Amino acid sequence: MTSPRTNPAERDVYSIGRLNREARMLLEHGMPAVWVEGEISNFSRPASGHWYFTLKDREGQIRCAMFRGRNALLRFSPADGQRVIARGRVTLYEARGDYQLQVEHLEDSGIGALRHEYERLKARLDAEGLFDPERKRPLPAVPSCIGIVTSPTGAAVRDILNILGRRFPAASVVIYPTAVQGRDAVPQILAALSLAAARAECDVLIVARGGGSIEDLWAFNDEGVARALRALPMPVVTGIGHEIDFTIADFVADLRAPTPSGAAELVVPDGASWRAGFDRLANRLLATMRRQLRDDLEYLVAVRRRLALAHPGQRLRQNAQRLDELEQRLASHMQLSLAERRHALQQLSARLAQASPALELRRLGQRHALLDARLRRSLPTTLEGLHQRFFVAARTLDAVSPLATLQRGFAIATRSRDGVLLRDSAMIEEGETLDLRLGRGALQAKVTVKSSVKTPGVDEP
Repeated sequence: MTSPRTNPAERDVYSIGRLNREARMLLEHGMPAVWVEGEISNFSRPASGHWYFTLKDREGQIRCAMFRGRNALLRFSPADGQRVIARGRVTLYEARGDYQLQVEHLEDSGIGALRHEYERLKARLDAEGLFDPERKRPLPAVPSCIGIVTSPTGAAVRDILNILGRRFPAASVVIYPTAVQGRDAVPQILAALSLAAARAECDVLIVARGGGSIEDLWAFNDEGVARALRALPMPVVTGIGHEIDFTIADFVADLRAPTPSGAAELVVPDGASWRAGFDRLANRLLATMRRQLRDDLEYLVAVRRRLALAHPGQRLRQNAQRLDELEQRLASHMQLSLAERRHALQQLSARLAQASPALELRRLGQRHALLDARLRRSLPTTLEGLHQRFFVAARTLDAVSPLATLQRGFAIATRSRDGVLLRDSAMIEEGETLDLRLGRGALQAKVTVKSSVKTPGVDEP
């Protein structure tokens, strides 16, 4: 059986450039950044500033390219035969179809091992909490004693002492000498830190050394040194290497300075600025005192003037004259007041005489006698009139009273069960009881026969 023949018009034919381009995209997007270790060979540095070389080991080799923007950051110059560790992305050079590694970072293989150990220790101590910001201690605002752990012969200690003497000479300085690199550096640094902790004479401690390679600074990446720094009773400032250098001691310290000189500037205030501030305060104080003295002098002059005007003798003379005036006014006022009160008393006496109770009693007695006589004259006539009116009303009431009707042989019938007055036989059923009220007495009857009787002129229209 033969396969069907493919139509040439339906074939997807790749060009070489398209094939290399898609292969490059697959490589760049299909693989993450990788670390590769190998030996440099065929190293070239053209005028463009880019680096081209080959990394090889016993199992194979790969072409590498490191562009100028990346290689300018390296702190060493690679050479053929040097073993390095490279980090980069796998790609393809489309012009030749060469598979290569585009290098982004390069480091010496020995330095790479140290860097790996550095990162491992840093992660472990960070996980233990040695770098926590909450554990950082504040520096004293004005230290009286500053300790320095560094080499006594290096440039770092001279820079620190120069800055401390210039900025704040009042603080005393204690140097705990130690090696800062080499085989003996770690035990000497630990001994110096132990001595500083035991003597506890310093308010703050500077741990410093000048710049150098990662191997030169390695003593400050030691775990024992890191734990000793954290255990110190006083705050620690590190100034190790240059600004781009970071050690484990920098992360453990309470404060990191980019250089030893920077550490010295951080631990003490600026004496010159303090003196300038004191001068400004002194000038302000002097100006304030002068202004206050001037104000007090003006106040004293004003008080003296007021005292002269308010002399006791002057006031006594004025008060004596015032007393005479008040005495005359009092006598005149008393005479006027007595005259007014005498006149008022006379008026009240006249009004009291007119409103005497005896006169009122006599007037009321006369009125009472008059009213009593009028009452005696009109009482018999009034009683006779009332008697006649009562007699007529009684006869009228007796004529319309239902009791008079009952006396003529009539009765008032009500239902026994609810006391309703009966006006029609339809209002009660046979067998029910009814109450009868007569002219004299009452009785109860039971209905045995019920009939309807028409009343002429009442039931007919």
